[in-house]
Amino acid sequence: MRTRIEHALGAMELMPFAHHLVLGFSGGMIRRLEIAQSMLHHPRVLFMDEPTVGLDPVARRTVLEHVRSLRERFGTTVLVTSHYMEEVEELCERIAILSHGRLVAIGTPNELKTRIGPHATLDDVFAALAGPAAQTEEPGAGYSGVRQVRRAARTHG
Repeated sequence: MRTRIEHALGAMELMPFAHHLVLGFSGGMIRRLEIAQSMLHHPRVLFMDEPTVGLDPVARRTVLEHVRSLRERFGTTVLVTSHYMEEVEELCERIAILSHGRLVAIGTPNELKTRIGPHATLDDVFAALAGPAAQTEEPGAGYSGVRQVRRAARTHG
């Protein structure tokens, strides 16, 4: 286990801080430590929610490289939720786009971009399929709908 810990800390460039209290870590260092912890047991499936949020460009690159390495070395399936389309394109073989809790598209990055146009980016895909132009107001949507749901949750537990 010690070897795995050292490898994980090294991969996240945290070895020099191995004997320091987390209390003194920056937000980015804490985020990298969380990612290192999630990979210690070489999971078959790893769920990552916004894995690089709050990281500087160097730390972001480190995380993305480590995720790719984990996938290649151990065959880990990585499920990523992110609004950073560049990150999604870099890490994901298949993408699902959700809007208001509903699946609106699924496919490879190239398949989804082709749906939108010849020079489309994943940002264009997201905007077209889940952005304001794609939105239709549903009953219970918007501020008043959210307020009603939260009130009902408080009342009924």
